[in-house]
Amino acid sequence: MLSYTVRTVDVMVAGHPPEVADDGRRRAYAYLLGQYLGDGCISEQRRQVFRMRVTCAMAWPLIIDLVEASMQILLPTNAVGHLTREGCIEVGMSSKRWPALFPQHAGGKKHLRPLALASWQETIALDRHPELFVCGLLHSDGCRSMNKVTVRGKRYAYPRYFFSNRSEDIHAMFAEALDRLSITSTRSGWNQSVARREDVAVLDGIGASKSNPCALDVPGAGIEPARS
Repeated sequence: MLSYTVRTVDVMVAGHPPEVADDGRRRAYAYLLGQYLGDGCISEQRRQVFRMRVTCAMAWPLIIDLVEASMQILLPTNAVGHLTREGCIEVGMSSKRWPALFPQHAGGKKHLRPLALASWQETIALDRHPELFVCGLLHSDGCRSMNKVTVRGKRYAYPRYFFSNRSEDIHAMFAEALDRLSITSTRSGWNQSVARREDVAVLDGIGASKSNPCALDVPGAGIEPARS
């Protein structure tokens, strides 16, 4: 059986919003935070209501299910909406609570402004559930692919993960979360890659692949885990 060690810090989640008061919702939050930092945005509507939107490729329906489930777990009384575009679907939900839950919300593109996690976000995404934070980031701005090389005339292929983002701060968050899972990555330009066989196996095991993604097993949340 594949095993991995999360280097956790047993601390209270001080200063957190009430929506992440229990561990089940913290799991959903860690995943949605990764998705938001990758392909998500929050925009203001009328009467101090904000809408979170996460754009997902239609080629990966299980990822769409996960994004929808994570929103519903955090805000179970709010409705999730879908807007279909060419090749993708926008999963969205409106609430006055989004700015408190995602204090990174601000005007302008993420890679053109500084980003930092609040202390309670670090506790959830890095200390408690780095595996789900990593899955959210890879499901939004990453991929698993087969790397093909030729050595002495022989062709070899091996799997590796790539994460691509233009924000230095988001790259640093991704690298820190990988470190909590004892995974080594290398950086080249806007890309980070994980290629060591044992590290790829860990990522496969936690559900980082879009074809066999992680599950949000939250007792009592009323959401079925999204599994293939």
